[in-house]
Amino acid sequence: MKKLIFLLMLTFSTSVLFTSCREEKSGIEKAADDVEDAVDDVADDLD
Repeated sequence: MKKLIFLLMLTFSTSVLFTSCREEKSGIEKAADDVEDAVDDVADDLD
């Protein structure tokens, strides 16, 4: 019984580890991308 519980805990831990490793942008990175896009738009308008 202990081996079964240990195996289930190991499986759950592994699944959590791999599903939580998605790369997501933070708020600062999103804001920096928005500023960069705005600067590119202004540069295009000046041309």
